[in-house]
Amino acid sequence: MSWNDFHQRRDIADSVLRKAASNPEGPLPFAEVRGAEQAFGTEEQLLLYLHYRWAQLVSGYLRAELSDETESVDGTRNAWRKAVARHRDLHEVLDANIGRYESLRRVHETQLRTLAVSAGLADPGEPLDEITRIGSAFVALIDERGKPKARNGLSGLLRMLAPTA
Repeated sequence: MSWNDFHQRRDIADSVLRKAASNPEGPLPFAEVRGAEQAFGTEEQLLLYLHYRWAQLVSGYLRAELSDETESVDGTRNAWRKAVARHRDLHEVLDANIGRYESLRRVHETQLRTLAVSAGLADPGEPLDEITRIGSAFVALIDERGKPKARNGLSGLLRMLAPTA
């Protein structure tokens, strides 16, 4: 692959992400982006490319967070949350499409195992399905997308001061 091909694929993937950002749960706008089929062939290949990008980002955050004296669970949590916060569109598009292709599910499970081992919650010698389950539970615990928005301080204070029965 030439540098031109590399940059073309990156630009096409970025374009698909921009279009998908308005509805990450919806269909991937693969056919709407000129050159996507020529560059990637299929939506599956594009999603695998996007997951590779995501895995590189998460790995970079993990290296940065775990390079100091940070507790491994805290460092892994911080790395994951930073990656999700800074690359939300990419994460949401991948998250919405994980179940579409077996190949994407497999690379996702590999990442879950990486997180479980990085956090020190699993040992690399344990059965893969167990490590995957631990990684999945870890991500579910640290994922902030489904949490309710924090209430303002005043309403919380008033609730604490209100008499209870």
